[in-house]
Amino acid sequence: MESRRPLIKFRLDPRTGLAPYRQLVDQVRQAVSLGLLRPGDRLPSVREVVTQVTINPNTVHRAYRDLEHEGVVEGRAGLGTFVAASATSRVTAEDRTVLLEELRGWVGRARRAGLDGDAIAALVAVAVLPEDSVTR
Repeated sequence: MESRRPLIKFRLDPRTGLAPYRQLVDQVRQAVSLGLLRPGDRLPSVREVVTQVTINPNTVHRAYRDLEHEGVVEGRAGLGTFVAASATSRVTAEDRTVLLEELRGWVGRARRAGLDGDAIAALVAVAVLPEDSVTR
């Protein structure tokens, strides 16, 4: 059964250097790959996204069009944009819960060590790079 209520709230960060449409695309891809969005879930309408993040409607259309071309979402006339049946998560809900608990513990330790959000994000960014690309 498909949801009529959008299950994702977008955010834009001008500090990333990524184009706004790219940030929207990446957020949907990540939510699908983590199982936060599942097949049949509705994305916010263009109007809802424009209200959420103050963005040009054409930018939202472009992001949704790119996602549709990739097969991540599908537009349904008069109903909206939905996660496609072929879009599946690679992470189980149980694994996601365990990983999130572990990450929250790590973030807590990092904050107690004196790191702020930017420093924590920088460490995480380094951690996701392949080992051979990190200089010491």
